[in-house]
Amino acid sequence: MNDQSAARPRGRVLTWALWGAAAIGVAAVVYIIAQATTKPAPQAPVAASGAVPTASETHDVARKLEHTADGTAPPAYAFVDSAGKKVTPADFKGKVVVMNLWATWCAPCKIEMPTLAKLAKAYEGKPVAVVAVSIDKAEALEQAKAFLAQQAPLAFYNDPEAKLPWALKPAANGMPTTIILGKDGLERGRISGEADWSGAGARSVIDKLLAAG
Repeated sequence: MNDQSAARPRGRVLTWALWGAAAIGVAAVVYIIAQATTKPAPQAPVAASGAVPTASETHDVARKLEHTADGTAPPAYAFVDSAGKKVTPADFKGKVVVMNLWATWCAPCKIEMPTLAKLAKAYEGKPVAVVAVSIDKAEALEQAKAFLAQQAPLAFYNDPEAKLPWALKPAANGMPTTIILGKDGLERGRISGEADWSGAGARSVIDKLLAAG
């Protein structure tokens, strides 16, 4: 047998191997396409009633409340009030605290801030503190103060080093983040993202914590 005749079987084996690999590749592509076309499309969130939630329901505090760190003490991290005095979350012990981390560059923060002001107004004279802590840098402080004065009359607090979101355990998952503390000074829930603090859901959460003593 010469070299040419010996090469023919090897050539045929290689050809069949290549065709087999191509067939497997085509089959894989067909399978992926079939899966994509038969996989159900993602469904919109469904409310308890079975209907798609409205915009107000999507931002309802009671619906959005997370309990990832309930019963833990907030960090002993100091931020400052409008006079530059150092303040820590522990200074508000004895009150139900709604501590909101926000910034002027955060559009959802600015949208929800007036609802936090309405919450504070609704609980005037009661042991409830809405503590809005801006993480704006020095160059934006006047803008942040002006925004609160015009759109959401709340006491101004600032974290000049913007470290409070990272001091939380677990760390804040973006802006805005709101931590709710009971009168015992321990975390009792948190919300990541925008929420409507003027609705019945927020009042139900606050009232429950007030009644807890």
